[in-house]
Amino acid sequence: MKIVIVGAGEVGFHLAKILSQEHHDIVVIDSDEERVSRVNEHLDVIAIEGSGISPIILSQAGVENADLLVAVSPHDEINILACQIATKLGAKKTIARISNIEFNSPDSLVKPEQLGINLSIYPEEVTAEEIVRLVKRASATDVLEFGEGRIQIIGVRLDAGSPLLNRTMRDVVKDFTELVFRVVAISRGARTIIPTGNDVFKKNDQVFTVCKTEYVQDMLRLAGKEGQDVKNVMILGGGKIGTLVAEQIEDDVNVKIIESNKDRSIELADKLRRALVIQGEGSDIDLLAKEGIMDMDVFISVTEDEETNIISCLMAKHLGVPKTIALVENSDYVTLAGTIGLDVAVNKKLSAAQIILKFIRKGEILSVATLHGVDAEVIELIAQKGSDVTKKPLKDVKFPEGAIIGCVIRDNSVMIPVGSTKINPNERVVVFTLPKAIPELEKFFNR
Repeated sequence: MKIVIVGAGEVGFHLAKILSQEHHDIVVIDSDEERVSRVNEHLDVIAIEGSGISPIILSQAGVENADLLVAVSPHDEINILACQIATKLGAKKTIARISNIEFNSPDSLVKPEQLGINLSIYPEEVTAEEIVRLVKRASATDVLEFGEGRIQIIGVRLDAGSPLLNRTMRDVVKDFTELVFRVVAISRGARTIIPTGNDVFKKNDQVFTVCKTEYVQDMLRLAGKEGQDVKNVMILGGGKIGTLVAEQIEDDVNVKIIESNKDRSIELADKLRRALVIQGEGSDIDLLAKEGIMDMDVFISVTEDEETNIISCLMAKHLGVPKTIALVENSDYVTLAGTIGLDVAVNKKLSAAQIILKFIRKGEILSVATLHGVDAEVIELIAQKGSDVTKKPLKDVKFPEGAIIGCVIRDNSVMIPVGSTKINPNERVVVFTLPKAIPELEKFFNR
């Protein structure tokens, strides 16, 4: 595909990096000289310095022949206008990153699709949904659902009491036959390991497991995690993300939301039905103690200041809160979260990028997601009739290096494949893969 990306910030750079690895024809446009230089220095793509709403610059980028224009600058107006101009010039499809959630409101007078935009991404909404999933599985660092919720990818850090410690993967599979699960990756320090039978589990490993939903609690116990019933949640920051999270969980748990701005606090108190709104500074440890931070099951910091989010989560962890979630601007912190004492770091730009990647992917890909702490993706595909993956049992198939099958959905049931398993046409398959393997993987599942 020929793809033009307007905006070379974190979202645009990340998209260009991933898509260029998949051999798409990428052109990036940005008005900032330093950002353009960064793209030219680090990526094998074309970068143009100029305005993303200039017809001349867009034509120079070849937008008239583009399969897709993706506008992900920090400015809604530029993104919307870039999509409109690109459509007029001949781009087949357009995607816009939009921060103003008024466009997504049921009462909105103008919808993005009425402006000729094929897909609109709201980073705050996507991030809030991710945080809510993490709250519901408080023992996990990642929770992803596939197969209409029948399968979950669970990320969990191995505690000292885990019966998996110092055992090989082969031993674990042999000794825990009653569980339907498969370990698809291990994050150890800065390394991502796609495990084989001889790999040994170690303390503080972040382990990613494909598991039937009904076995999730058993899997968490194997990791040394006790079942944690979430009753009390404290949210620092009453902005868009904090408000969206509170709205989605306030009927199920006790929520306290701390907001420093007086006017915003009053608005929140009127808007939220059950959550308790407190005006104050999140850095005030006396206030946090007074409001019962030590009784919280989950602490979430989603202010606009990254440093505040990290420090407040570290402080909450020090005070005994079992799970902390921090919103970060620097995407590197998502990978480094565990090494600096955070349970989970979320980045709204990367969350938005994954929705865009899902839209772009070709072939019979149903869904795609990324995992915290590893440079990898989980993809759900359909095996097409006549594709290589359907021709032989898995033990005889030369599967792409850097990819592993987690499970197969067959006749509405979930199965963890073994070497003798033969995948049939039209069956759904969940695959864990490093980015470099995706192009070959798509060929493997398509005719």
